[in-house]
Amino acid sequence: MSKEVLSQGEIDSLLAAMLSGEVAQEAIEYKEEKKYKHYDFRRPNKFTKEQLRTLQVLHEGYARLLSNFLSGYLRTPITIEIASIGQFTYEEFINSVPSPTVITIFSLAPLKGSALLETNLQFLFPIIDLQFGGPGEMPLKIRELTDIELSVSNKIIKQLLDHLTISWKDTMSVTPKVESIDANPHLHQLMSPNDIVVVITFSTGVGGEVRGLINLCLPYSLLDPILSKFSMANQFIKPTEQEQSELTALEFWLGESDVAISVIAGDADISVKDFLQLQVGDVLPLNRGFTQDLDMLIDDELKYKVQVGTVGQSLAVQVTSLAEEAWENV
Repeated sequence: MSKEVLSQGEIDSLLAAMLSGEVAQEAIEYKEEKKYKHYDFRRPNKFTKEQLRTLQVLHEGYARLLSNFLSGYLRTPITIEIASIGQFTYEEFINSVPSPTVITIFSLAPLKGSALLETNLQFLFPIIDLQFGGPGEMPLKIRELTDIELSVSNKIIKQLLDHLTISWKDTMSVTPKVESIDANPHLHQLMSPNDIVVVITFSTGVGGEVRGLINLCLPYSLLDPILSKFSMANQFIKPTEQEQSELTALEFWLGESDVAISVIAGDADISVKDFLQLQVGDVLPLNRGFTQDLDMLIDDELKYKVQVGTVGQSLAVQVTSLAEEAWENV
């Protein structure tokens, strides 16, 4: 707002008009209003909107990885999507977690500190039921997991954490390691109640029906050393011409590489005597049912589960999922 300097004559005329009542005093008064921005010192915003958006994009890919893996592993359509992302105090997050649930404390080497994964029972019970050959139903009453159910859950949770390595590989190479697993969220004082954390909530569904939630809690202190990498601008930096040329050459030569692929139909035990007496037309029973997947080996390492079939006049196999052993070696 520009301000004009009045001459002495104009000032005298204005004062005279005010004294005579021709001009109201309120009409000439100017009071500058000061604008204040509310700031909560107990809950400072340490993550920028850009960083939260980048974390969301990063973990949308993570959700797709989990959906594909669990659908293939359990032979049932499993959907996992990001429901929300936000920053809270650790106390707010812990107070929002239901009980009973399954809390996993894990590290992300080489980052210092620990993070938390909460998998509630609405997600775990259908997964456990599918593991035991059921249709993926919830029990009639929510209860704590038995020792056997917890053992099955631990295996699934380890797979969930291992997939973080894949989704984070373009940002940083991390190695998740489970530190502890418990059913009561209030038993662990992982950090100060006022410490800031980012919470990424995933909604989960079995067979098209949304049922449970997964919460990934990442403390600010854990992410602080790499927050600069969580920038949308850094995510889309184009490689230089030399780098692009090297990538193109690498892709070409990798595409020309030969790999040995073999499929194992099954195994059979036979004595040496019977083996020496084998003749054309003899049948050996294998240890695998005709409805079971076969093992596909890449350079003598188990990688995929496949189903046998034909394409035209040729025998063929269709890949149904990545083998469990292959996920453990990722």
